[in-house]
Amino acid sequence: MIRIEPAPWESKWPDRLAMLVLLVGAVAMVGPFVWMLSTSLKLPEDTYTRTLIPPTLTFENYTRIFELMSFQTLLWNSIKIALISTFGQLLTCSMAAFVFAIVKFPGRHFLFVLLLVTLMVPQQITAIPQFILFKWLGLYGTQAPLYLPSFLGGAFGVFLMRQYFLTIPIELAEAARIDGASLMTIYWKIYLPLAKPALAAFAIFAFLFSWNDLFTALIYLPSDLDKTTLPVGLALFQVQFAGKWTIMMAAVLVSVAPIMVAFFIAQKHFIEGVALSGLK
Repeated sequence: MIRIEPAPWESKWPDRLAMLVLLVGAVAMVGPFVWMLSTSLKLPEDTYTRTLIPPTLTFENYTRIFELMSFQTLLWNSIKIALISTFGQLLTCSMAAFVFAIVKFPGRHFLFVLLLVTLMVPQQITAIPQFILFKWLGLYGTQAPLYLPSFLGGAFGVFLMRQYFLTIPIELAEAARIDGASLMTIYWKIYLPLAKPALAAFAIFAFLFSWNDLFTALIYLPSDLDKTTLPVGLALFQVQFAGKWTIMMAAVLVSVAPIMVAFFIAQKHFIEGVALSGLK
């Protein structure tokens, strides 16, 4: 049987077309960031120049944002709250996901579906009863309401971690049980070390959600700049310095810098965790 091989150009053009589409998408995604960086390095009189490379490079805008508002305090508050919230989410969601994936008990699938249904409940619906609860506990005006709910888990994190745990051979858990290991030992010494990619992926999602949470901070810390987070500070900054784009772009870049650093550090594990979490 004679096999006709496709011409070189016929076999390569789909890959080239895909690369072209991806390149256009990459330019569209990176373009606004490049414009922000360029604007943040310009003098006020050069704000509306069309060149990406500023006529006069200056870092004065970055120093001014710390002089005009206590950005160092806002940054520290956001980093602290985001780290605590991420730790709480990783701990509780991974434990719940381990139980749903490994432990067989009556009603397991029903409870898991019921948990996923909570994803359809808007945050605004639970905001009022949650506010009443924290007000009754005397936590209004403190940072606790911004990270305490993270220690109660979350449907998205449980789903993501459970899907990854299902990809781990169940024989590992069964062998450990035969050797006398408890469920906590199996979870802590076997499943968590194997789930580093999923943990890294979920950590970035949890950190990003907490970092960008303006709604909760506005409710519990509406005007206290010593306790509130960076999104609230940026909102106030935008009102006070509207139209001063060089300073605004510098403030925005400072706010996204920790997210970019976190992503680049865990990029490999993040992609691997997202890819493998959907295998089952």
